Amino acid sequence: MVAATQLEPQEPLTPGLAEERIVLNNIRWETFERLLAEAGEDRNTRFYYLDGMLEIMSPLSLHEGSNRFIESLIGVIADELNLNLRKLGSLTMKRRDLQLGGEPDSCYYIQNEPLVRHKPEIDLTTDPPPDLVLEIDITNPSSRRLPIYAHLGVPELWKYNGRTLQYYRLIENHYVPVESSSTFPWLPPTVILEYLEMRFEVGETQAIRQFRDWLRQLQG
Repeated sequence: MVAATQLEPQEPLTPGLAEERIVLNNIRWETFERLLAEAGEDRNTRFYYLDGMLEIMSPLSLHEGSNRFIESLIGVIADELNLNLRKLGSLTMKRRDLQLGGEPDSCYYIQNEPLVRHKPEIDLTTDPPPDLVLEIDITNPSSRRLPIYAHLGVPELWKYNGRTLQYYRLIENHYVPVESSSTFPWLPPTVILEYLEMRFEVGETQAIRQFRDWLRQLQG
């Protein structure tokens, strides 16, 4: 078990408000499902439900910008390593039988991509969960949401809080902070942090291009 890896930038970034949240208690499962249905799929809010607690989160620009940038880096990895990657964004991951559900900032099928490649809809009662979930939590901690993904069986989770990136591995139904990613063991979190910081200096396109160059050099 290790502490989160932290980048030491030349000028530390001071995160501002990145998420708006509402937490409600004593909410029935039927209410959660009805809210999901009424909100529809074309929305920016994310819903989380566990033990009668309903959390509604609306990401702001700092949150969503970090989410999309990390997703771009993962896309570069898949492209350069010729990996079949299925990106499902904020997939509504729920199990009525377990009375829980959540919508991550991003999620990916990588190892299990062949099992869901041709499925237009994911059913977590029969399909495997995503191999990797990404959570961005700059304003508020996401610890109360981690049990949702643990109960769903997501094997790996990354959490970025605006200054640190922590990898977690699911061990005995709990997330344990680890130093290396199970999916990309050669990728230290400090590298992702470096390019997250770089995007503010050289722009996102240039930072992604430099990350691709770094990856190509690493692969020889």
